[in-house]
Amino acid sequence: MSSAVPSRSRRALPAAALLTLACVPLACVAPALAQTADDQNAGDLPTIVVSATGIPTPETEVASSVSIVTEQDIARNQQRTLPDVLQSLPGLNVVQTGGPGGTTSVFIRGTNSNHVKVLIDGIDAGNPAATNGAFDFGKLLASDLERVEVLRGPQSGLYGSDAIGGVISITTKKGEGPPKVSAYAEGGALGTFNQYASLTGATEKLAYSFNVTHFSSTEIPVTPQNIVPPFWPRNPNAYDNWTYSTRLDWQATETFAVNFVARYIDTSLAFTPDVFPPPTYAGIPAALRSTAYTGMFFTKGEGVWTALDGALVTSFGASELTTSNPTVGPNPSVNGTYDGDRQVYYVRSNYLVAPGQNLLVGAERRNESITSSTAYTNVDASTGDTGVYAEYQGNVWNRLFFAANVRYDADDSFGDHTTFRLAPALLFDETGTKLKASYGTGFKAPTLYQLYAPYYGNVNLQPEESEGWDAGFEQKAFGERVLFGVTYFHNNITNLISYDPVTFQNVNISSAVTQGVEAFVAVKVTDRIDARVDYTYTDVVGYVPPGQPFGAACAPINATSCYPLRRPNNKVSLTLGWRPTDELDLAASLVYASSWWDIVRLTSNYIDQPGYTVVNLAANYRLNTVTTVFGRIDNLFNQTYENPNGFLAPGFGAYGGVKLTW
Repeated sequence: MSSAVPSRSRRALPAAALLTLACVPLACVAPALAQTADDQNAGDLPTIVVSATGIPTPETEVASSVSIVTEQDIARNQQRTLPDVLQSLPGLNVVQTGGPGGTTSVFIRGTNSNHVKVLIDGIDAGNPAATNGAFDFGKLLASDLERVEVLRGPQSGLYGSDAIGGVISITTKKGEGPPKVSAYAEGGALGTFNQYASLTGATEKLAYSFNVTHFSSTEIPVTPQNIVPPFWPRNPNAYDNWTYSTRLDWQATETFAVNFVARYIDTSLAFTPDVFPPPTYAGIPAALRSTAYTGMFFTKGEGVWTALDGALVTSFGASELTTSNPTVGPNPSVNGTYDGDRQVYYVRSNYLVAPGQNLLVGAERRNESITSSTAYTNVDASTGDTGVYAEYQGNVWNRLFFAANVRYDADDSFGDHTTFRLAPALLFDETGTKLKASYGTGFKAPTLYQLYAPYYGNVNLQPEESEGWDAGFEQKAFGERVLFGVTYFHNNITNLISYDPVTFQNVNISSAVTQGVEAFVAVKVTDRIDARVDYTYTDVVGYVPPGQPFGAACAPINATSCYPLRRPNNKVSLTLGWRPTDELDLAASLVYASSWWDIVRLTSNYIDQPGYTVVNLAANYRLNTVTTVFGRIDNLFNQTYENPNGFLAPGFGAYGGVKLTW
């Protein structure tokens, strides 16, 4: 991560930085703030955080817990998908059903997988057609990503629904400089053959970026031998992903700009579903594969007006997400189609009241709908939400930094909701110490499926709610070559939506408490060697009223409490980087997760699922200004593990390829 070691100086943000507010909502970095890892190590610019406050802010002045991954980090580690990028970050547990293309969930600080707000170039990526509304991280490729910010803790004060656990804000690459063509091809284990090509550049007024990526793996072993009968076929998964993306930024006049982004993702996954044939109706992996298709189209257009010599920046525009998820094949029980769409219309302004004092206000209208047809249910429904928010960000004597925001949402389905967040940080430059804390509230609106699905839906559902806080410190040492810190977090979540087997409906019945510690040490050993260790301890306990069932997502402790599934107590990640020469760049990572409670794939039994340790290596060698050869090894020691239960994670795999840039 680029933020592993702080820059050696802090500088005031240039006025042009306010143009980042054009990237609604809160997720882009302007060219004036663009920086490479080398720039940061040299202390030329501070590391900038946008997602925490919506205003470009030096990381040292941000109280929220945030991790930043840059395109340089992604390229160095040869990470091809968003799950690869997120795997080693603190506070996150990434769960993928069987390798590339498998359904992927992310749990932040022990909250549910649908408690994460995901933004791609400011577009809400949550799937309105999914039963729980969550984004499937496994479908997003990393080839054109410029920056990923992971903001932990409840964030509904700015972001509205879904941001109980945190926000993952993703920015794609912006064109700059003379025209440049880049391309790579790689092959390796799992029948992998990937290709990427891009054209980027900028004129005096127009920056452009066009990208196409093809990701293909045809032999992905998924089904463990121990869950199939003797002589029963075990078919591998086969995954294919074509992604096309465009970004255009046009500075029409000195005070007005127009921005446009579009992304189309087209995937297919041949997979083995579970079937329950008579006469015993015992679960078994199907003998034949089904195919799940995904089509997602993201687009956003906006205008940005700058006034008062850059002190006032107003952006306005609209975004849309359409998604289609049909499944077809010889297993009728899994066949069906889930189609959804969402439109968001917004306006927001930031006013620089005085140096270091910003007032941010905004409003947005969201409309979404679902049309689904399966063997069991048909849903055709829509809803919407109108939200307004305000935030004040202040700087007192360049020592006390704070942000306070509040948001009011009027939802068409369940009514009104108000959320807020407070986040102060106290900086002592004399000792290199930062004290930080935050307190906030969050909510998760019921999904259209939870509200309106036949048999299961309940139009009386209320939003899930949370309140959470964290507190910690960061400390520089040894001439700023070492940075370490500890943060304690605590969240109370109520009104959790659960399935009631008595009424056969979704109901607000359970609650949960998540708490833990995030600690890290980052070391710049030399100018060519850097290292970072992250440790996360997470404790999660769920609760239901006496006499009520827990449902299938919670392993009982006693009559009223349980362990929510797929939350390991301990996670350790280690990242190392070494540049022996200017041409050679080496990277290594280790991720350890302790055991967790899970549910057995083919039954309703609970299991204490064993943990795992995975080591990955990567090497990049620049032959000349045009050609770079690269190779990597994933799961170096061929660790066999299942995450989740019943789905094999990929074993040892070697990959290699060539990249051309001219």
